[in-house]
Order: sequence, then structure tokens, then C-alpha cells
Amino acid sequence: MAEQILSQEEIDSLLGAMDKGELEIDLNKSNEPEIESYDITSQSIKLRDQFQALEEVYDKFATLLRSALSTTLQKSIGVEFISTEMVKFEEFMAAFSNPTNFTSFNMDPLIGSGLFAIEPSLVFSLIDCMFGGTGKPIEKTRDVFTQIELNLMRKFGVDVLECLEKAWEYIFPLKLSFKKIETKPEFVHLVAPSDLVIIVLFSIHGQEFSGNIHMCISYLMLEPIKEKLSSRYLRERDRESTWSAEISSLLGSAQICVSGELGRTIQSVQDILFLQIDDIIYLNNGPLDPVTIKVEDIPKYLGSPGTYKGNTSVQINNYVKRCGGVESHANN
Repeated sequence: MAEQILSQEEIDSLLGAMDKGELEIDLNKSNEPEIESYDITSQSIKLRDQFQALEEVYDKFATLLRSALSTTLQKSIGVEFISTEMVKFEEFMAAFSNPTNFTSFNMDPLIGSGLFAIEPSLVFSLIDCMFGGTGKPIEKTRDVFTQIELNLMRKFGVDVLECLEKAWEYIFPLKLSFKKIETKPEFVHLVAPSDLVIIVLFSIHGQEFSGNIHMCISYLMLEPIKEKLSSRYLRERDRESTWSAEISSLLGSAQICVSGELGRTIQSVQDILFLQIDDIIYLNNGPLDPVTIKVEDIPKYLGSPGTYKGNTSVQINNYVKRCGGVESHANN
């Protein structure tokens, strides 16, 4: 039975007020939905189609980091890609307390810096694992990291960047380099507070601990390569890759005409009509001049005439440039 919202006394009171005219009911109210204001600058932009290639980067990065951590710590470590969203930088930083491991890094040739943040509990667990422990979370976290802990997290950050750089190779090769570590959110100035950033969440877990790594990349930094990160570009690249192999296979068995031009001469029609057996025609090239080698009547190489295993042959010495001249490539 449905829950009764109004009591019987409230219903009687409401009906009495309607009879006395004390309660006005607007019967002409429109059934059209109400219009609500919508500020697009405060909403996350949909990333699936615009940056679909990044998901491949994240999945590959998770696999590489899982293998690297399991090898380094000699423990079974799990790394999973959780989610990605776009928010303002100030909203992202507001979620962290002091201390948090903020590692900034360069992404050449892109202009700007990236950032990843490691939660304090995960930092202490990883450091405990580095010293041979189980990574069991501590009951109370400290307000600061020691210099030894910062040095260990710097090494961990370099390992993370190596995995991330390898993950980017398939999409767009980047050179990632460590920049610095900060522990207080107020000291981190990656971009302007109102700028949009892409936040990627990864979960790291062991047998007795778990925590998150938050990857932060400026939207404006990825703008120059946005086309290469779209779903459309991925489809076109996969299609091109499929046809490229098939076309290369077909061209490999195609037969083309290759000829060597020993020289040229110009004769009049009358001279040609009076040619007889044993007559000698003088060419513009001598025995030491290079021979032009043509592929389908297009000059491609310059070589030297000779014999090889009893056969007439030409040794390629240079390439013929498209814009004229030659490009040295001797003894090919």
C-alpha cells in the first residue's frame, strides 16, 4: 500500500480552504517543462569522442605500471584505470589535503606541464613496500614527508613517467621528464585556477593497501594534437594501416621496366636514312661518364656500366633528386 503523505485532518483542511476560496489553484498552468539556466563552463566536457585515443594510453599505462611495480617491489601489485573527467583546476586542487605528493613533469614537444598526485596513505604504503614491508596503512599520517621519503617518491615518479612515455608512443611520441615535487596544494601552480584540466584516476592496490593516483593534464596543452586523439582519427588510421599492408603486398609482385641509358645523340632524318652496317653513332657520354638508370622512363639513379658474373650490369652510385642534382649513395 502506498505511503499516505497527508493525514486525514490535513486533507479536510485543504478541501475546506478550497471551498472558502482561501486557496487559489491555477488551472491554466502550462504543461511545458520549465527552462533552467545552464552554464557550460561549469560542466565537464564529454571526452569519449574528443579524446578517445587517451583511453588506449591509460589502459596501456596501467599495464606497464602494474608490471614495473610488481618487479620493483617484488609483490603482486594491481593498477587499474578508473575514470576520466574534465574540471576546473581549482576544483581539482580543492580535493587534496596537506601533505600530498604532487609531481609535475614536462611533456615535450607540448607546451606546458603535467601533474600527478598521490594520496598520503598510498605514499606511506608504497614507501613501506620499498623497504620490504607489506604496505599496511599507518594509523595516523604525518603532516610532512621526510627528505628520504621525498627522494624515494622522486624515484617512484621517474618510474611512473617512463611507463607513461611508453604508453604514449603508439598515439603520439612524447618525451616526459621529471620537473619537481610539491607537498602542499597551495604551492602547486600548474595552470590558472579557472582553466580546464583532464583528470584521470588510477587505482593502485596490494594485498594490504590501496590508494589512488590522480593524473592531471591541461586541456590547452593537448589542443595542438586534439585531432590525433579523436575517435575519427583512430578509425582513419586503422583503415589506412589495413589497406597499406595490402597495397604493399600487391605492389611487391608488380613488374616494372628498369633501363640504363648509356647516352644520347641527335641525328637528322637524312642521316638515319643513309645508315649502313658497321656505321658508328657517337653518343654524348663517354665510357667514364655515369649511366642514367630509369624506372618506367623516369630517371632515378646514376651508375657505372660493367659486368657481373658474365652479365652486363650497372652499379648504382647516386640517387637522382626530384629537384635536380644527385644525392650521393655510393656502392648500393
